[in-house]
Amino acid sequence: MKIAVVTAFPPSKVTLNEYGYHLVKHFVNQDEITELVLLADKTKEPKQLDFENSDKVKVNECWEFNSYKSMFKIISAVSKEKPEVLFFNLQFVKFGDKKIPAAMGLLLPLLLRISGVKTVVLLHNIMETVDLEQAGFSKSRILKNIYSFIGTTLTRCLLKGNVVAVTINKYVEILNQKYNAKNVVLVPHGTFETVKQIDFSIPQGSKKIMAFGKFGTYKKVETMIEAAELLRKKGCDDIEVVIAGTDSPNTPGYLDAVKEKYAHVKGITFTGYVEEHEVERIFTDSSVVVFPYTSTTGSSGVLHQAGSYGRAVVMPDIGDLACLVKDEGYKGEFFIPGSVESMADAIEKILQNDAYRREIAMTNYRAAGALSMNNIALKYVEYFRALQPQFAGESLVGNI
Repeated sequence: MKIAVVTAFPPSKVTLNEYGYHLVKHFVNQDEITELVLLADKTKEPKQLDFENSDKVKVNECWEFNSYKSMFKIISAVSKEKPEVLFFNLQFVKFGDKKIPAAMGLLLPLLLRISGVKTVVLLHNIMETVDLEQAGFSKSRILKNIYSFIGTTLTRCLLKGNVVAVTINKYVEILNQKYNAKNVVLVPHGTFETVKQIDFSIPQGSKKIMAFGKFGTYKKVETMIEAAELLRKKGCDDIEVVIAGTDSPNTPGYLDAVKEKYAHVKGITFTGYVEEHEVERIFTDSSVVVFPYTSTTGSSGVLHQAGSYGRAVVMPDIGDLACLVKDEGYKGEFFIPGSVESMADAIEKILQNDAYRREIAMTNYRAAGALSMNNIALKYVEYFRALQPQFAGESLVGNI
């Protein structure tokens, strides 16, 4: 099969670029995929094709974040390439943080399906589970209602894809009930890399508590910094706070403001954007991975990464994190969202009890290993195959 994949791709900094990289890396290992056209966002540096079978990949940088032309450029590229199946790696702000370019990009599955293109849509989040205020969209009740209406309309467009995959079982239930969808399937997020020679111990020296991601909306690091200060007052002096990542597109300047506010606090490292080749080191250098979230917007890639590197986690028992604990077997020490004291207690329980830390780390490693990205790629290939004319009539919906 010749397939095309619409995604952001490293060295891009656009959301889901890491997921796109690992998915493409495993797609090209499948014998049934003979050619993969990467319909990616434009970057100054060449795309990161440092994996086996990359000779199967043809790169077409045909869209840009926040561009009003992206929708038309992608349609033109698909018309030229004529893939047998078109795969979308999407969330609601994939094509821009400006409302119109973002919405235009999400119309693509509908428009291309109408033109006869076979489409598989991976939707990482759904509007029905996103707290619009926490996610930085709006505090206005009227605007939130407007965004909800637009989100519902765009979801109906996305559901026009031949197959729509979501990563959490709750999403399947919501889409089936609200939209009477018949083409929604569960395909778990999957784990990017599982370290074969795993070391569940933690490095000597200061104990690093690390948060990873894009910060400023529902991911706020102030609680984490203040929890570390509280632990130091209790006598835990060997703690270092590592904030790995960048601002959320909705809150530019957030981390700079945090740096200024807590300039007096010792032992804080701001790494900035973490390149793909540095991700493993950031996780394995950490004693515990902290999720300073007040809300969630999809299946947590960070939790899957923490599991793959055998790390213990501290997180709130909310939303999609709670679903992953229930559905996929992850484990962590929980805290009350926004509570410095509760987070400090949770971190202390892990750092002061190495057997307990190791138990959580091993549980998360097993959970991550059960859903490797290679197995996830195989699931998608089954759907690609079922969409081919020679296999018409085969129905795989609901089999995952």
